[in-house]
Amino acid sequence: MMRTPLSTTAGPVAPLLVGLGERLPGLRALYEDLHAHPELSFQEFRTADIAAVRLREQGWEVTEGVGGTGVVGVLANGEGPVVLLRADMDGLPVRERTGLPYASTATGTDPDGNEVPVMHACGHDMHVACLLGATAQLAATRDRWRGTVVAVFQPAEEIGGAPAMIDDGFPDRFPRADICLGQHVAPTPVGFVGTRPGPVMAASDNLRVRLHGRGGHGSMPETTVDPVVLAAAIVMRLQTVVSREIAAAQTAVVTVGSLHAGTKENIIPDTAELMVNIRSTTPEVRERVLRAVKRIIHAEAAASGAPKEPEIVPFNTFPVTVNDHDATRAVQDALTAALGEGRVFTLPQPVTGSEDFGTFGTALHAPSVFWHFGGADPDLYRDIDPASVLEHGIPDTVPANHSPYFAPVPEPTLEIGVTTLLAAAAHWLTTPNGGA
Repeated sequence: MMRTPLSTTAGPVAPLLVGLGERLPGLRALYEDLHAHPELSFQEFRTADIAAVRLREQGWEVTEGVGGTGVVGVLANGEGPVVLLRADMDGLPVRERTGLPYASTATGTDPDGNEVPVMHACGHDMHVACLLGATAQLAATRDRWRGTVVAVFQPAEEIGGAPAMIDDGFPDRFPRADICLGQHVAPTPVGFVGTRPGPVMAASDNLRVRLHGRGGHGSMPETTVDPVVLAAAIVMRLQTVVSREIAAAQTAVVTVGSLHAGTKENIIPDTAELMVNIRSTTPEVRERVLRAVKRIIHAEAAASGAPKEPEIVPFNTFPVTVNDHDATRAVQDALTAALGEGRVFTLPQPVTGSEDFGTFGTALHAPSVFWHFGGADPDLYRDIDPASVLEHGIPDTVPANHSPYFAPVPEPTLEIGVTTLLAAAAHWLTTPNGGA
């Protein structure tokens, strides 16, 4: 039987958590508001304004419009290390089906000009609420720590918004971090945390593929080169890349997430478009998969007699997210002290999802640590040993990130998310008497 998450915590972080219990109802109201009002990437105007207003009320020095809609808060509190804490803000073009009383009914306009439903299907609303809870605690307990904290509310994580903040002069405009810390809510049991030293999340390569055929009447396919059949052949053949060209001990994922062609059932179109996503955890596997995908696309086009070569355009590339070994061990120890033994796990392999968080550490030449904290209802994991999730994966009955049914339970996920941020930061933020 899964244990109930802790309601109290110990360790070096304890002085920073004084008063958190009284703050939690307001954080829940904030989380529900953010969940009900998601915004697409680089359109997080309302969310950014909420973050900026709250930071100023807490006493932070605030800069808005960094990298588009990004917000950066700086709280200098004497001599000591500089700690960067980051949360992402954007939602996804997903129609919410959770049935929650605060479910999103919002819509937005995507980059192609289409009106789409919008949902916080990846938990970024939870990230914003947790970081604002942590910043409030840090501001209220300044007599119990020393150093500088840089709170980053990042836009557009779903399409790689961190580089936009870096390109907007982030390394020179703000105190240079000694450590970068970030977290992501996961569909794992609430109260448990997973991370690992080294690669922790996969690289992601995205390809937009335009296939050229020769259109015509559906009754005379012999006069055409059908790009729909070509696209179908490519989709099926791409499934052999991982199963037949990547060793069983290596990790890669190839997904065709979008296929568009034609306007009417009896018209064979001139073109078709695919959008391909590739995940990998090493440079060698990444290059092998990319070569295989491009080879298959060109070969299938030639086999179909396509009149023109396919157009393959990369976009929104994410590097492997790599955790510093020593800093990760320190964070794991800090989280264990805060949450208790048996609640912080070392992931056996990198998560195949991708993140742009590592961009900050790379640009600042600073170590970084990224971890996942559970937000799933404990009832979904009744009689399941949390450790077995690492080996067997998430049950198919549990909605995962990007699902229209994904929604972390607010309590105690908010409390734990604030605690994990503060516990990790507390390892570096020195106390007035020189302790850590």
